[in-house]
Amino acid sequence: MPHGDTAQGQSRRRYWRSNLRLTAGLLSIWFVATFVMSYYARDLNFSFFGWPFSFWMGAQGSLAVYCFIVWFYGWYMGLLDIRHGFEEREE
Repeated sequence: MPHGDTAQGQSRRRYWRSNLRLTAGLLSIWFVATFVMSYYARDLNFSFFGWPFSFWMGAQGSLAVYCFIVWFYGWYMGLLDIRHGFEEREE
C-alpha cells in the first residue's frame, strides 16, 4: 500500500497543507507591514498615539507585527502538532 493512502499519510498531508496556508497568511501580513505600509507612508499621515501613523509603523508598529507573527506561528503550530499527533513528548 502506498504511503499516501494510509491514515497517517493523509494526516501528514493535511498537516502540511495547514502549515502552508498558515505560512502564506503570515507572509502576507509580513509583506503588508513591511512593504505596503512603507509605500503608502505619506498617505497615512493621521495621528496615532500622538505621533504620525507612518512614523509609528516604521519605528514601533512593524516590530510589534513581527513579534506577533513569530508568537502566533509558534502557538498555532503547537496546536496543529497536537491535532495531528506530531507533538514532542518528554520521556
